[in-house]
Amino acid sequence: MIENIQVIESFIDNAKEDFEINDDMYGNIMISVTECISNAIIHGNLSNPTKMVHLELQMQPGLLKCSIEDEGSGFDHSNLPDPTEPENIEKLGGRGIFLMRNLSDDVKFEKNGKKTILSFYLD
Repeated sequence: MIENIQVIESFIDNAKEDFEINDDMYGNIMISVTECISNAIIHGNLSNPTKMVHLELQMQPGLLKCSIEDEGSGFDHSNLPDPTEPENIEKLGGRGIFLMRNLSDDVKFEKNGKKTILSFYLD
């Protein structure tokens, strides 16, 4: 459930220390990953408490990759409304992927949108 976001925040806090991530990058990672996990819980798994969201952090030289995968049916990530368009500005939702794309160095969707890979260059 959405309450588990605190567990993710603690996980990212530990990664910040382990991988010596600077504060600016830490903020980008925290917002992007928590947005992605929220989307996975709410939209991917439809808030079904029996479904899991899987998070994996992979460290490569100068690069942190975060893979988030839900157990839902996926979505069409190529045809999303632009939240900066006037008709969407006052809508309550629809900004998560926009934020991920703007705060991450790269965003890839796999498995029909069930898996998201966020990449952050650390150098």
